[in-house]
Order: sequence, then structure tokens, then C-alpha cells
Amino acid sequence: MRSACCSLRSSALVCVLFFTVCRVHAQGFVIDDAVAATARDLMDRAQSDNAAYEIVASLTTEVGPRLAGTESEARARQWAVQKLRAVGFANVREEAFQVPLWERGEERARILTPFPQPLTISALGGSAGTGSAGVRGEVVAFASIAALKKAPPGSLAGKIVFIDEVMARSRDGSGYAVAVGKRRLAAYEAARAGASAALIRSVGTSSHRFAHTGQMRRVTEAGEAGVPTAALSAPDADQLQRALSYDGPVEVEVVITPRQLPPVPSGNIVAEIVGRELPEEIVLLGAHLDSWDLGTGAVDDAAGVGIIVAAAKLLLDSLEQPPRRTVRIVLFGAEEVGLVGARAYAERHAASLGQHIVATESDFGAGDIWRFDTRFADAALPAGDAIGRVLAPLGIERGGNRASGGPDMKYLREAGVPVVGLLQDGSDYFDLHHTPDDTLDKIGENALDQNVAAYAAFVYLAAELDVDFR
Repeated sequence: MRSACCSLRSSALVCVLFFTVCRVHAQGFVIDDAVAATARDLMDRAQSDNAAYEIVASLTTEVGPRLAGTESEARARQWAVQKLRAVGFANVREEAFQVPLWERGEERARILTPFPQPLTISALGGSAGTGSAGVRGEVVAFASIAALKKAPPGSLAGKIVFIDEVMARSRDGSGYAVAVGKRRLAAYEAARAGASAALIRSVGTSSHRFAHTGQMRRVTEAGEAGVPTAALSAPDADQLQRALSYDGPVEVEVVITPRQLPPVPSGNIVAEIVGRELPEEIVLLGAHLDSWDLGTGAVDDAAGVGIIVAAAKLLLDSLEQPPRRTVRIVLFGAEEVGLVGARAYAERHAASLGQHIVATESDFGAGDIWRFDTRFADAALPAGDAIGRVLAPLGIERGGNRASGGPDMKYLREAGVPVVGLLQDGSDYFDLHHTPDDTLDKIGENALDQNVAAYAAFVYLAAELDVDFR
């Protein structure tokens, strides 16, 4: 390469300059030694500090469950404002919006015939109620939501649908994308077919006897009503399937009494480290503040809150001056019930999304990060590779260029904001997800430190480097 450059027969200075360009082109994007050293120092500091765990413990103890729109979610927002101000972030504020309020009521189910016994269930978020008297009907089983879709309209009148589809366990959580379809659609497909109610095998990988809740598709999205729908724990789904293997019909009773109430206040909490040179350019770190009501929301998503707040706090505590760009923390409200806070943020900040340089979210539990994915323009991929090399000592491999960024990044991504994914090991995440077992004891005191190290290094580099990721 050097001889090719110098064979141009130009002056020595031109040769040197052209050689430099050739070298950079050959090796890819180069991070300044001092900047790379600062990123490595942040990673070292993070792994000797359990600040993230302390934040998770505080949120899950002082607030606990944080169902969207409830008084508990409001207390979580107050907690977040106080915590972020105490840490020393700038421009701490609440950005309010409205969210429909769904309240869980009584929930129980049982096999009536031929083998009377109780079943463990959890109503799905947004479900209609059966009334206190409940509904009774013969069970008709389907292997998947796709199979239910083939049932002719009205063909299941008076029946209770049971979708018995097992979710695959995986490191990257890819089994969820398939299994969640039955949770979103069962109520509406069962109604189309004329059924009285629906039961699904929980969208989860645990074999323990508790059910996984979660949001159905919102009625307002499709303009259609659904039947009352609940999730069965995996052992109870197995039990019901065994009962169905005998000759003769199986009749069950389902009682769920949730209420759908008018919209109530919710909100996103925003805080910043203001950039020293380009304060109008934003590097966004997100997590969601709300949770389901069954556990205390430790893994989903107090862990994410702890990770991103601790990572940004590390920058405040460690850097002699702020990075060039502004680092913005967003704790999204009402994520669990349909990404309501994410949509509200994108709409509120629509005029400035072009100045959002890159965004990402921590919302996959407390496992170690093992892969770094991007969603950058081709010209920015060498910079992504260079950032990946800085993260590599944490055991993080360079992934592909199709990152989603996380659930709350959906509307930003669709608006053209570059996103990254710092993918955690989620092998056991769906054992706990949306269950009563999502509690603080599932997270070790040092479990989050590697995550904080990765997020701190990434956000520092994204905010400091002169790179356009679009």
C-alpha cells in the first residue's frame, strides 16, 4: 500500500498524507488513544461498583409493582425524579401523557368435568371480564394461534379455546417473538370463532406453577372486542392437555373480573448530562419504569433502570468534563401496556429526532451482555466495529447491523434514529418475565456490573466521537 501511494511521484508531504489516508482506509475507523483509554477506565471502574444493584433495590423496595396508570407508577415517577436529581443530572423532568387504566380483579379457573380440580391462571393485560359468575364451556385445543385462525367464524360457539403452544428457550430470546403471537391475538381470534373465553399456555419458559401475564393487542388498534382471556401456568397447561387426551369432553370454568377504566396520567422521566460542545445532539439511553403487578418488576425492568442510570452516573463521577454531545436518560412510562410512553416521547420530540445521534435501551433482565449489534449507515460501520473492539474485553462479540435497540426504541428507529443493541444472555429471562417470581432475589449484587461497564463505555464513545451514525 505504501509503495502504491508514493509511486505518485508527488512531494514527500503529499505522499505522507496520502499514505495516512490509505492506512486509515485499510484498518478502518481509529479511536483516539486517549478516548479509548477513558472508555477502558470507565469499564474498569464499573466492575468494582454495584451502583446499579442499589438502584434496583431502591426501586423494587420503595415502590414495588408499578402497573401503568396506577398510584404505584406515579410513585415510581416521583422516586425517579428524586433519585436523578440527587445523583446530579441536569434538566430532570417529567413529560406527562395519558394512558388507559386496566385493573386486575379476581381470577380463578378450574376443570369441572371429568376431573374436577383448580387451575392456576393470570388474566392478560387488556382482557375483558367474565363477570363474577364466570363462564363455563367445553375446551377446544389448538396447537398455535395459526391453527385457531383457520377455525371458521362462529364455529366455536359456547366453547373455551385453549392454545397449547410451548415457547422455546434461547439465549437471545428469539422464541418470544413466535410465542407472543398467541398472547396478543387469542382473545380476538377466539371471539371471531364464537368462543366464550380463551386460555393460553403462558408465554414463558418456566415450569413453575405460576402464570405469565402480559398485554394483549389493544382493542383500539383493531376496533374489535375480544373474549375474556387468561394465561395458564405451564404445569396447568400440561394437566389440561392430559385431561383432553382422555375420551370425552373436558369442561372448564373461568372467572376473571378486570376493569378497563378511562385514561389517567402517566409519564416519561428525562434527565441529562449536557454536552460540552454539541448540547443539541442527543445520545439516548432508555429503560422502562413501569412493570406488571404480579412481582416487583426487578428483572423487568428495574434492572434496566439501574443499568442505564448507573452507567450515566459513572460518566458524571469519572469524567473531568462532559462528553461532546448530550447524554439523555429516558425512563419510559407505560411500556408494558403497549409502548405508550415510547410513542409519546417520539411525538413530543418529533422536531428534534434528527438530532438524536444514536439510541438504545436496557430491557432484557440482568444477564451479561454477549453481543453488540448496530443499525448504522454503511459508512458508519467501521466506527461501530471500532466501538465493538473496545467492548470486546468484556466478553462481548460484534454482531450484525439489524439492531432493534429495544422495545421502547420502536418509534425512534422507525423515524430513522440509529440504534444499537447490547444483547444480554436471556436464557432464563422468560422464566421470570411477567410473573410473581420477578423479584429482587433473582439478581445478584454484582450481576449488573458488566452491563454498566458496557453501557458506560458505549455511551461515552457515542457522545465523544465525531461520527454520524445515520
